[in-house]
Amino acid sequence: MAKYDRIKLLLKEDFHTLEDAKVLLLGVGGVGSFCLDCLYRSGVKQITIVDFDTYDASNQNRQMWSELHENEVKVEALKEHYPEIEIINKRIDEEWVAAFDFEAYDLVLDAIDDRNAKLALAQKCYKKLISSFGSAKRLDPTKIQVGDIWKSYGDKFGSKIRYELKKRGFKKKYKVIFSSEEAQIKEKGSFMGVTAAFGLTMCAEAIKEIRNKNSV
Repeated sequence: MAKYDRIKLLLKEDFHTLEDAKVLLLGVGGVGSFCLDCLYRSGVKQITIVDFDTYDASNQNRQMWSELHENEVKVEALKEHYPEIEIINKRIDEEWVAAFDFEAYDLVLDAIDDRNAKLALAQKCYKKLISSFGSAKRLDPTKIQVGDIWKSYGDKFGSKIRYELKKRGFKKKYKVIFSSEEAQIKEKGSFMGVTAAFGLTMCAEAIKEIRNKNSV
């Protein structure tokens, strides 16, 4: 069988919409790297990834390919495994979001930790945004949920995002991925079973959005 035959059986003609879709993935750490792998293996090839970080030993419990590229720039290392992607080696902060042109992309996938950047993303491109909240400190992937920002719960980071958006007068809806599981520890420990599941959920939601836009 050819590489994409199995996914084509599921998606049928919609598979071609994945090939045509332009996706911007912000952050390729634990959540983002698994999302990238899932998108690429599903036939999405017009992917641009943005990150500024390098791999270190602490990444190896939860980030795709990290054990092969210690001390290397993440986006450059990932380009070796996914040669058709475009890469941008930049720190994603509020200023970068304000200056960047998101117009060319069908979807913006937010897998970053910077709170102010997340807030700026919500305000600038909520119509095509899927945002991940915290995957750290948790052990149960079955508690992962998808919903609009105002119906999310159980996540202190998400609560801060909602609070800050209200302060800014933002009332729009956009899709978020969150866990209702109570944090198990105060420190930022992480379990790949949850982190990867966040990334795979983001990929699945991205594919759903791409297919929905094609059916309109």
